[in-house]
Amino acid sequence: MERSCNAVKVTDNVYWVGAVDWAVRNFHGYLTHRGTTYNAYLVLADKVALIDTVKPAFADEMMSRIASVVDPGTIQYVVSNHSEMDHSGSLPQTVAAVRPEQILASKQGAKALGRHFHMDSEITVVGDGDSLDLGNMTLAFATTPMCHWPDSMVSYLHEAELLFSQDAFGMHLASGERFADELDRHVLEHEATKYYANILMHLSKFIHKALDKLGGLNLPLKIVAPDHGPIWRTEEDIAWITAAYARWADQAPTHKAVVVYDTMWGSTGRMARAVADGLIAGGAKVRLMPMGACHRSDVVTELLEAGALVVGSPTMNNQLFPAVADVMTYIKGLRPKNLVGGAFGSYGWSGEAARDLHAMLVEMGVRTVAEPLGVCYVPDEAALVECHQLGAAIAEAMKTDTTS
Repeated sequence: MERSCNAVKVTDNVYWVGAVDWAVRNFHGYLTHRGTTYNAYLVLADKVALIDTVKPAFADEMMSRIASVVDPGTIQYVVSNHSEMDHSGSLPQTVAAVRPEQILASKQGAKALGRHFHMDSEITVVGDGDSLDLGNMTLAFATTPMCHWPDSMVSYLHEAELLFSQDAFGMHLASGERFADELDRHVLEHEATKYYANILMHLSKFIHKALDKLGGLNLPLKIVAPDHGPIWRTEEDIAWITAAYARWADQAPTHKAVVVYDTMWGSTGRMARAVADGLIAGGAKVRLMPMGACHRSDVVTELLEAGALVVGSPTMNNQLFPAVADVMTYIKGLRPKNLVGGAFGSYGWSGEAARDLHAMLVEMGVRTVAEPLGVCYVPDEAALVECHQLGAAIAEAMKTDTTS
C-alpha cells in the first residue's frame, strides 16, 4: 500500500487515523464553510482495535494513516459507535482489507449496519456495561441513543481515560491541527455552538440523559475524542465543552432576539429594522438576519442561545417568500424551546405571509405577544411605529421569561 498520509499520536497507544474533508460545504442542510473531519481512531493494545471508519471517498486516506503505524491486517476489532455513512461508509472496504475477528456495535447500530450493508449477521452487539478485553487495555461501552441517531454509543478506554464520543462534543472544522488547544478559541467555540444548534438542538432531552448517564459512571476524562473536529485533551477544554452541552440542552432563554426576514422591494426590510429598533430600545440584544445575506444554519446558531424569534416575510403568490419558508421549515425541525416572538410582513393585496408565520410560530411553541402585523405595500410612519412597538413588546416579554 502506498503511504501518503500519517497517523497522529493521541496517546502512547492511541492514534488518529481519520480524514480531513477541506471541500465539503453542505452537511445535513447547513453550511460547513470550514469543512470537516471524519475521525477514526486506532488503539494499539495487545489486540488492535479500530474505532469507527470514515466517509467512503476517504477510505484510502484512512488506510494509509493506519499503515503508517501498523500493518492493517493486525486489526482484530472494529467498533462502530455510530452507523451514519460518514463514519461507517468505508466499513465494508475496511472489513475486506483487514478481516477483523469482530465488528462491534450497539443493538440499533447492528440493525442500521445490516440495512446499509446487509452485514447484520456479522455484527457483535454490545450495550451498557459490556466491555472488550484488548489484552493490556479495556474498552467499555455505553449507549447514548438519539445523540444523534438511535444507534449512537460511546466507547471508553480505561487505561487512557479516553472517551470516544462519536458525534457528541464534535464540530465541522477542517484543519491541520488535531487538538482543540491548538486552534483559535473563537473559531473553536463558534463551530462547536453551530454544530450543536444544527445537529443536536432538537435532541436536547436525549443529550441531558446522556450527560446524566456518563456523569453517573464517574469516568475520569483526560481526553474526549469525537468523530468530527478536534480532540479535547486539556482539563479546561473538556470542562468547557461538557458545560456548554449542559447549557445548550437546557435552552434557557436569554435577552437576545433573532429577527429573521426577507424582502422583495424593501418594505418588509424597513419593518424588520423598525422591529429591531424597538427590541433594542427595550433592552434586548438583537441579531438582524436578512435571508438574502444569511444562511439558515447561521440563523439557527444564533437562535440556540436566544430568547426571542421574530420573523418577517412579504407575501408572494399568496404564500411566504421562499427563503423565509425554507428557514422556517428548518427551524421547526430543530424544535427550539422557550422563545417568545411575533410575525410581520408587507403585502400587496392578500397578506397571507404574516398570518402564516404567526400560525407557524404558535405551532412551534413560540409564545407570541401580538397578532401578526401586516402592512399593505410601503409602510408609512404610523406603520413603522407599530413595528417599533412590536419589538418593544417582545423585549418586555423576554424580560419576564429570563427572570421567571
